Amino acid sequence: QLQASGGGLEQAGGSLRLSCAASGRTFSSHAMAWFRQAPGKEREFVAAINWSGTTTSYHDSVKGRFTISRDNTNNTVSLQMKSLKPEDTAVYYCAARFSKSLAVVGGERYYSSWGQGTQVTVSS
Repeated sequence: QLQASGGGLEQAGGSLRLSCAASGRTFSSHAMAWFRQAPGKEREFVAAINWSGTTTSYHDSVKGRFTISRDNTNNTVSLQMKSLKPEDTAVYYCAARFSKSLAVVGGERYYSSWGQGTQVTVSS
């Protein structure tokens, strides 16, 4: 199971850090990702990290502003968000995919476990 936290209301230009805690003993065998869904829009890929933390991938819209990281000792994955924009407003979901590959994928169909989502609102 995945439990996301850390969302909230922030002004444009500000920062937020999302965390996702995973239960179970196989966290280090899973690639992790963050997706988001804005009102009236489809859910979209934000960032992903492979099982070891050596490979990351980002949506173009967040490159240079967001950083995904993981701690396999504490079974957590984080998303550090800086220079927030109003268009970052969405519900953010963490997701897991069983994979020991060095590569990461961004399609949500590849991720089998999902957290409940945490709301991020960026005011202008």
